[in-house]
Amino acid sequence: MKVNSLILALMICVWITAAFSTDLAGTDNTPNNDVAYRHAIGSTLCMLKNVFEDKPVYYGQLNYGYRLTPKDNLLVEAVTHTYYEPMGSNGDSEDLYPGKVLVAGVGLGYQRFLWKNSFTSVVATPYFQRFYDADDNKIQDGFQLYIYGAAGYRFEFFKQRWFLEPMVGVALWPVNTNMPASFEAIESGQPKSSVEPRIKFGYRF
Repeated sequence: MKVNSLILALMICVWITAAFSTDLAGTDNTPNNDVAYRHAIGSTLCMLKNVFEDKPVYYGQLNYGYRLTPKDNLLVEAVTHTYYEPMGSNGDSEDLYPGKVLVAGVGLGYQRFLWKNSFTSVVATPYFQRFYDADDNKIQDGFQLYIYGAAGYRFEFFKQRWFLEPMVGVALWPVNTNMPASFEAIESGQPKSSVEPRIKFGYRF
């Protein structure tokens, strides 16, 4: 799928969000559509990569949400991980980088609840990259802008305190700068986007 098509898909996601911006019934069972718990912290089951991947990925993620209204949620996501091949290959690349890439960043996003607990969300994360050679020596630093747009459903448990959010979305990285030539040779021709299902979890307070 071409990057232009993926950008269009993300725009459609945002348009759908705007189309459902009328005063529907709130997702919190509180009087007058008040928000029961405005704050939420959580993470993602992507952290299981630390257990099941062949090479250490050092995946860590901490999510924070602030509920502005029963329908509108601001998101902050701090993420770090290591990867050894082009991200668009989804782990199927026959050619690995001559080393690894360590990334870390803090993303900002927006989540809009539509009907009941169904939602769409968009998060943009600026990643600071650090490239290492095969001997684990730092080569140079780079920058990447990572965007993830998704649609999913929130399941709530224990008086709406705990939640689980399975979702499917499109990830793309339109900006990826200062990559070493040896890494760029492997990256050349690889997709700059991917379809990614995810499951997030958290606690509201």
